[in-house]
This record gives sequence, structure tokens and C-alpha cells, in this order.
Amino acid sequence: MAWDPAQYGLFEAARARPGHDLIAALPPCKPATVVDLGCGAGKLTMALANRWSAAEVAGIDSSAAMLGRAALLDARVAWELGDIRQWTPKAPVDVLFSNAALQWAEGHGTLFPRLLKGVSPGGVMAVQMPRNFASPSHTLLRQVAAEGPWAAALEGRLREAPVHDPAQYYDWLAPAASHVDVWETEYLHVLDGPDPVLEWTKATAMLPVLETLRGAELADFMERYRAALAVAYPRRADGRTLFPFRRLFIVATRAS
Repeated sequence: MAWDPAQYGLFEAARARPGHDLIAALPPCKPATVVDLGCGAGKLTMALANRWSAAEVAGIDSSAAMLGRAALLDARVAWELGDIRQWTPKAPVDVLFSNAALQWAEGHGTLFPRLLKGVSPGGVMAVQMPRNFASPSHTLLRQVAAEGPWAAALEGRLREAPVHDPAQYYDWLAPAASHVDVWETEYLHVLDGPDPVLEWTKATAMLPVLETLRGAELADFMERYRAALAVAYPRRADGRTLFPFRRLFIVATRAS
């Protein structure tokens, strides 16, 4: 998909907080190799590189636009264009990190065990994914997509539940892990500006719509979705908008 670094950069602090929380949850270790799958513009990759300055760090992403931003940060990191859904390490890595990326990949029942096998014995795989697909931001998006004249064009483009229940990830990873820690956190983001939830989703969940519709049809879609979001997420008395957002965290240590 055509990621827009500028649009994604809106609400940067709110988007980055779960990633920093995932980094904080990593167990003590001294990795020689660190890989960030779906690194985007590279800010969290740099946090990993600064935490382990002696490690070889790579950031992998499918968006050339995002990697173009990342490449401006630091030459210590190997920024690589690649499909995270098909990624396989040349040699096992000590820390495999992925923040808000693997929800775009299908087949988690085979993908997650395969990724853990790419981690060295005693190494760590750490993943964060949004799990708010039953929230109004997503249910209204699918509803507007299904009810308008664009329904046929958008059929199958918006997935309902790409991230599974927490216990399912434990069952997938536990056979090859010495320890699996799985938890959820719901953040209450306080957003500024007009239609902030619309602006948030334009950078992520709405991408299939933005790639499919054009002109007046897209404008009509956006207005219907904007109006629905305004009811679901009303502005508070202080002018801000509250946006609850649930995220799933997984930290798995590969069995020795």
C-alpha cells in the first residue's frame, strides 16, 4: 500500500507510545543482532539501536517512502526494502521486534511460529499489534464501505479481525518458547484538531479505500465516514477528542 509518512506522522507521540512500551518490556539481554520488521520511518528502530549500540540493527519495511525518511536518521542501521510477510533471516537474530505491522499479514498461525524459529535460542521476539477492529473507527469504516455505491469496488478490501485472541498467540508460540508473555492495553488517546479520528485512520485503516476510490466518489465516502465518526467520537468540552485504542503485546523467548 502507498504509505504517506506525513499523514502517518500525525499524532506521532500517541502512535509511538505502544512501541516504546514494548521496548520497555523486553527482558535484559545483550543482543548481537536486532531486526525491526515493519520499521516505517525508523524512529523506534533508532530507539533499539541506541539501547544496544554494539548490535547490528536492521530496519525492514515494504514502503520506499517510509524508508526514505528512515535513511535520514542514522547510517548505523541497515535500512532494507522488503516484504515483512515473506521475511526470513539469513541467520537467527537475537531480538526480532515488530510494532504495529504484522496485523497486515495473513496466516498468523503459520507466520508467528515461523518468525520465532528465526530467533536464536534464548533470543526474544517482541510484537505489538492493534486489536481495535471491533471499535467504531473500524466498524463504521466497514459499514460505510458496504452501504455506498462503492460497495462492489471495496468488497474484501477491509478485513474484520486480522488479529486473533491473545490466548491463540500463546498456543502458537509456546511449543518453541521457554516463556511467552501476552497482554493487552487500551490507550485513551486525547486528540486535537477537527476530525482527528478520521485523520488517524487515513494513515492506516483507510488506505485500501484511498487506493480504490477517486474524485467525487472518494469525497462522498469521506464525508459519510466523517459524519459517522463525529457521532461515535464527539469532541469534549475542551475541544479535544477521546480515542480508545486497544493493542496486543507479545514477548516470547525462544527455547534453548
